[in-house]
Amino acid sequence: MLKSCVITNEIQNFTFDAIGVVESPYQEKFAIPRQPNLVSAAKGKVILVGEANNHELVRGIEQFSHLWLIFVFHGTQGQGWKPLVRPPRLGGNMKTGVLATRSTFRPNPIGMSVVKLDKVVTEKQQTVLHLSGLDLLNGTPIIDIKPYVPYSDAIIGADAGFAQQQPETTLTVEFSNKAQTDLAQYTQKYSELALFIEQVLKQDPRPAYKQGKVDNKTYGMSLYDLNIQWQLTTLDTVLVLNITQINK
Repeated sequence: MLKSCVITNEIQNFTFDAIGVVESPYQEKFAIPRQPNLVSAAKGKVILVGEANNHELVRGIEQFSHLWLIFVFHGTQGQGWKPLVRPPRLGGNMKTGVLATRSTFRPNPIGMSVVKLDKVVTEKQQTVLHLSGLDLLNGTPIIDIKPYVPYSDAIIGADAGFAQQQPETTLTVEFSNKAQTDLAQYTQKYSELALFIEQVLKQDPRPAYKQGKVDNKTYGMSLYDLNIQWQLTTLDTVLVLNITQINK
């Protein structure tokens, strides 16, 4: 016999402590790829904190090539949320229910991201997970980490609506003579800097309504401690103008 189930309208509140914090090359929301693993050269770390800074918590985790990071959209949570949003994949012109998107502006500002685990290092009682394919803002609080399990998490034949296919990256990225000279100054510190910049710009980080259009605006983006200025010179060409150190 089936037992009856009583549903109440009682609302529960939950409080979570961060178990880690992200160290990321992305210093601002602009230029962060809209999904993880679109920019493989994006290297970062999760630094475990508090009681979670215990190597026992991640024992055996290196058996898995990829991890789910459950995190808080700390950079946008103060802006609140609305039931309808304008997904970039729809050109920023069509409204869709927020729960039918991966918008950062959610009833609870919680996100999830799959990243590649490169290695785990514990030194001087500090455990750090080294990652790549990152799409998270520097300083992002991590509230949980789970292994990515291919047979369960990758569902063949699943429908993804307006985001069924990975966005095409048809842009060509070129570096001006000045930018090439600037690159030479920072290559020793950031060995994959040119590739990183190229992969980020191929995603065309401009607002959705400008994609597929040429404008003469000079854009800037912050990666690591660097400011990169660039322009879209043709429909399929991005020119990096210069790379400068950010004064802090």
